[in-house]
Amino acid sequence: MSNIECRRSSKKRKRNDDEEEEIALEKQYEEHQIAPPPIKFRNLLPIKTKQGLVPQQIVQEDEESEKEDDEEEQVVEENETDEENDCDITLESLAEDETDPSKPLSAAELFYQRNKALTQRKLEIGVLSSQVLENPEEKVTNLRLLLKIMDEQTPVIYITVRKLVIISLLEIFKDIIPAYRIRTHKDEGILLKKSTLKLRKFETELLQHYKKFLQKLEKACMALQKKKGNTATLSKEGKALGHLALSAMCDLLVTHPYFNFSENITQVIVPFLNHKDATLRKMVKEKVETIFKEDKKEELTLKILRVLNHYLKSHAHNVKVEMLEVTLVLRLRDVNLEKEKELEVKQKKLMSKKQNVLQISKKERKRKKQLQHLEKELLETKAEENKQAKQRNLTEITKIVFAVYFRILKSSTNNKAVGVCLEGLAKFAHCINLDYYMDMVNLLDKLLKEEWIGFKEQLHCIQTVFAILSGQGESLTLDPTRFYNNIYKNLLEISASSKAHEHFLIVLQILSDCLIKRRKKITNKRMIGFVKRIAILSLHLLHNGSLGALGLVRNIMQLNKNVDILLDTDNSFGDGNYMPELDDAEYSNAASTSLYELALLNKHYHPIVKKFVKNIVSGVPTSGEGSLVPEIGKLRPEELFQSYDMSEMAFNPSVPVPKKGKVEKKKRTELFFADQSFGDECNAKFNNQLKCGIFCT
Repeated sequence: MSNIECRRSSKKRKRNDDEEEEIALEKQYEEHQIAPPPIKFRNLLPIKTKQGLVPQQIVQEDEESEKEDDEEEQVVEENETDEENDCDITLESLAEDETDPSKPLSAAELFYQRNKALTQRKLEIGVLSSQVLENPEEKVTNLRLLLKIMDEQTPVIYITVRKLVIISLLEIFKDIIPAYRIRTHKDEGILLKKSTLKLRKFETELLQHYKKFLQKLEKACMALQKKKGNTATLSKEGKALGHLALSAMCDLLVTHPYFNFSENITQVIVPFLNHKDATLRKMVKEKVETIFKEDKKEELTLKILRVLNHYLKSHAHNVKVEMLEVTLVLRLRDVNLEKEKELEVKQKKLMSKKQNVLQISKKERKRKKQLQHLEKELLETKAEENKQAKQRNLTEITKIVFAVYFRILKSSTNNKAVGVCLEGLAKFAHCINLDYYMDMVNLLDKLLKEEWIGFKEQLHCIQTVFAILSGQGESLTLDPTRFYNNIYKNLLEISASSKAHEHFLIVLQILSDCLIKRRKKITNKRMIGFVKRIAILSLHLLHNGSLGALGLVRNIMQLNKNVDILLDTDNSFGDGNYMPELDDAEYSNAASTSLYELALLNKHYHPIVKKFVKNIVSGVPTSGEGSLVPEIGKLRPEELFQSYDMSEMAFNPSVPVPKKGKVEKKKRTELFFADQSFGDECNAKFNNQLKCGIFCT
């Protein structure tokens, strides 16, 4: 028991020793603890009271603690911004991910990030655009943000983003651009209303943003034009962006032709009429033609033609046909250069007389100026000034067009370009001065003798001559026999299987001019010869060509009863046998023959052709048996050719499918001779030749 007590006493001692050591350590820690920094006070101005001055103090914080607090706040703010940036993936982060080789991404991840960034840009563009459309005057600054987005440089999505911005800005400008032209105002010292200032500020900002947008579009369009020495090839994406930019500029010009910078747009788009890409030429051509048709003031038309004329001069007329074809849609019906010239001469004479009669003093001059100013304002109120300005523009347009046509006819050897110029001359021949008619006819006569000129160009030459002679040129002493012979000879070159069938509409227009409009100046022999050859031609054409030819024959018979001689089968009339191979209708003796072609056309597959044949054979009656329905009978030859065209691969009206019939075997015919001895002799010779192997059995 004594051992156990000894052990217990030893354990108690150890515990007491441990407790004493812990107490000693705690005391040592308390003694060595760092004393808190002393609190510093800063004295303030005392407060004066009735009892006396009351001192004031505040606790002054250390600069180090303030710096630490500021650093903690900055860290918190940076963490917050980092979290926001992590929530929204921006294009800059996407670019860093792509260019950072330390973070390789799979194709799926790249595609996901691209779609996410593109979606974000779409939302931005949509929100900015909708705000501008809702309130243009208040949110016009959004245009600057959209233009900034258009400068996107991220390789993955920059093409798509630029396309989206171009389409969005195009629709915005088409909607918010005013119908008038914005003018720059210089009224620094003038007090204006708030509404006026607000409107002018909006117009100024709108014009600035519109200018920047056009500059960006022009830069994209110019990438499609290759300069000399530039061997770099444009990517497909760059071409697509250029096509869209060009289309946007054309749409802006069509929608707002009288707004600012319209002249600058024309200088950009007109050269694309000579571009290598046919789609670009076609697009610009359609837009320019639309402008020519819808331009009521003729101001923009004149600007475009001036740019076109300058371009043709600088390129020596070696251009695509589209650049000349746009002039064919011009409306020059009310222009008469001869009348304009007469008015100018008359006005000069009157002014010279007036100056000789009146010696005007200074007061009278001032009074005259005031009267002229008032008269001008009165004309503006009556809209007479606009009419006069439009007439001046039309006159200037006509001069430019004819100058282009004449230069090309004299210098160019391009068949297509010459053909377009001749077609334009034929259309606008009524606008040419009488002084130039003889020179024009002689020039066309020389062109007809050239070997390089094609069939279509020959037709246009003849068309122009007869358009001149059928209009104001009736008074010219000119023998058109050589032109009649040329068209008479070329008629037999047209057939359904040749390309010339496409130009048969031009032939119908020429024949209408030379046979119907000039019928009083043609001899009966020539008229009958033409009718016979037209009937022969109708056998070689498709049904629409046959209808056009028969319609022309029908009109001639209605106007000239002497042609009815061709319906008589008695060939005792005339001066001799019919000679269809001659190239002069005057001496072909067509009166000695008949229209036997009508018998073949009476079995034509098209029902309308049969009706026309029946009408002609019956003597072209207007009512009764053999007459035509008014809807068909009123159509001109050109309208018949176009109305029953087969370009859409459909008959008008529908033609029934021919019935299948049994083919009957032809019986062998036997020859009967009046003199049997002669028959026996023929059979003997035939049998001898068979034995010798001359004929095959």
